[in-house]
Amino acid sequence: MFHGSITALITPFKNGEIDWKSFENLIEWQIEKGTHALVPCGTTGESPTLSHDEHRSIVKRCIDVVKGRIPVIAGSGSNSTKEAIELTQNAQNDGADAALVITPYYNKPTQSGMYAHFHAVHEASNIPIIIYNIPGRCIVDMDLSTMAKLAKLPNIIGVKDATGDLYRPLITRHIIGKDFCQLSGDDCTAGAFLAQGGVGCISVISNVVPDKCAQMQNAWTNGDIKTYEKLRDSLALLANDVFCESSPAPIKYAAKKLGLCSDEVRLPILPATDQARKKVDTALKFANMEDI
Repeated sequence: MFHGSITALITPFKNGEIDWKSFENLIEWQIEKGTHALVPCGTTGESPTLSHDEHRSIVKRCIDVVKGRIPVIAGSGSNSTKEAIELTQNAQNDGADAALVITPYYNKPTQSGMYAHFHAVHEASNIPIIIYNIPGRCIVDMDLSTMAKLAKLPNIIGVKDATGDLYRPLITRHIIGKDFCQLSGDDCTAGAFLAQGGVGCISVISNVVPDKCAQMQNAWTNGDIKTYEKLRDSLALLANDVFCESSPAPIKYAAKKLGLCSDEVRLPILPATDQARKKVDTALKFANMEDI
């Protein structure tokens, strides 16, 4: 089962193109710092602005660089079922360990429509699939009854839950079972999600504090509550403030500040404003204070 600190990788750009050197260096740094798995081409990776060729190239390069050291969960969702199938098949063929498939955005499908979408992706591929439920971006919210029905399919193995509803992992565990992999999709709830039955977080802030995010997850698993609480508290400000403007602009600024890559983003996202940068500066400093 996938668990722990799973980084939703940013996609470094340079002069409008993918900065492959920075991307590869970021992956190596993530592994060195203890990240448990990687997600290329999620929304944090600006997947809506990537061409199909870029999308597949990023996933494949990530897999090639990782070389099986940690799992790679490829973002492969779309509001077009045909496109989601193609991206998921590509991820499978290129050797990804799982696919992260978002609920169809903008279309506003019914619960039956969402079931049919995921069922079609499932039937057209042979790779573990994690449902990405994020009503704030997609408008639609997958009901637990729909998720429970999907969980009966052999390759629907879990959920990235970005609802912010901390009751949901409890009731999901009760209805679907403890083997259904529940991952937080919100850095702000990453700590609390563990206490409610989750097993990890697909994280944005772990792009810049991978060691602390991994250590917090490990501390919880090991029953080291004192360390867990210290790390949870130190990351709280950063978890909030990297979303003060449209993601991933603030986290890319943080990455630039650490020398990981440029802060270049693709339209319609704009680089972080001076006000956002000040917030991120403060949050980064707070996250790295050892005496919290």
